[in-house]
Amino acid sequence: MNDDSDQALPRVLIIDDSRMVRASLIRHLRGRFEVREEADGEDGWQTLMVDPTIQAVITDIGMPRLDGYGLLERIRGSRLSRISTLPVAVISGDDEPEVRVKAKSAGATDFISKSISTVELLARLEALTQLARTQRDLEESRAALATSSPVDPVSGLATPSYLHHHAAQELSLAARRHTDVSVMVIEIDGFDTLVSRYGAHVAQLIHRKLSRILATKLRQEDTVAELATARFAVVSPNTDIDGVAAFAFRLRQAINHMVMTYREERIHIHLTVGIAANSPDGRTTVSHLIADALQRLSTGRTLGGDRVIGPHGEVTEASVAQKAAARPPVSIDALLQRVRAGNATDVRGQLPDAIRTLLPLLELIESEFRSGLPLASLARAADTGLVAGFHNNG
Repeated sequence: MNDDSDQALPRVLIIDDSRMVRASLIRHLRGRFEVREEADGEDGWQTLMVDPTIQAVITDIGMPRLDGYGLLERIRGSRLSRISTLPVAVISGDDEPEVRVKAKSAGATDFISKSISTVELLARLEALTQLARTQRDLEESRAALATSSPVDPVSGLATPSYLHHHAAQELSLAARRHTDVSVMVIEIDGFDTLVSRYGAHVAQLIHRKLSRILATKLRQEDTVAELATARFAVVSPNTDIDGVAAFAFRLRQAINHMVMTYREERIHIHLTVGIAANSPDGRTTVSHLIADALQRLSTGRTLGGDRVIGPHGEVTEASVAQKAAARPPVSIDALLQRVRAGNATDVRGQLPDAIRTLLPLLELIESEFRSGLPLASLARAADTGLVAGFHNNG
């Protein structure tokens, strides 16, 4: 009977190196909250990792192995949403304004002094645990919505389940038409380091920036989803391994040139990308493609990151240029016949080659008539193999 009652109480984790402070807090909270206690931030962190029932944290600032600020950074930077969204109240005998500001900047939800009254402490914790319940309900709602919607309500990208479903359809179609499907798995290098150095809020800004770039700069027929924090997958139909390699290389270069500034410090962002494409026999599965791309991503990370890795190793500027130059010109007459016959879908995969074939003629037309043809954009599209691909100023 008592066990059932205890389980119904909100669970709070108290972290303080003073046994007297912990005992005092527990005495205040007895009967209203179930309490776990730890004497150091490191031990508190380990408890958070293994106990999913904790709804709020009270932590001291000054502790021997991991102080309150370090604990807050770990909590806010966690890839587990149940931890990163936890309400955290910092408790300290030092009520200096700068301490309060630093605690808030590190991600504290509330700041209370050790001389707080029982009534106020209980009221604060009631509010914090209610906040935790609301956040968890929201996460559950988002998860439920994600299973029924092709779009993740937070990122605006496709859900991983929809990515797999849509990619399976594209692979089936490609097997019948003998066309190509490619996959990129993209990861922000050193995302955990960005979190620890600049804070979770700055890292999330970088994360959202890349999400927006991927959502807006890919072709309409491409599908992008977030597989994990700072890791994305892109499925591109009608794109062979050379085309996706060129696009991945240009994307990585463009992100390398993007600079964010935080407190007068310039933050450079780098990407590592693994790429894969379907096999000619048509027996490739979505899981197989993503697994291949992930394995190549891992290889790139082992080599130091900031790389694009394909089935034949690292993709370099020289290899991209060599592949582009080696592609033979296509028959424009044959493509026009297929378009006129209503087979425009089948032609899309050859549009980069068509652009490359027509560029000398288009350049001559532009030099004669100055009609404003977007030659540079068309050349980039031909190089990347993606007609509506990424622009370097994105």
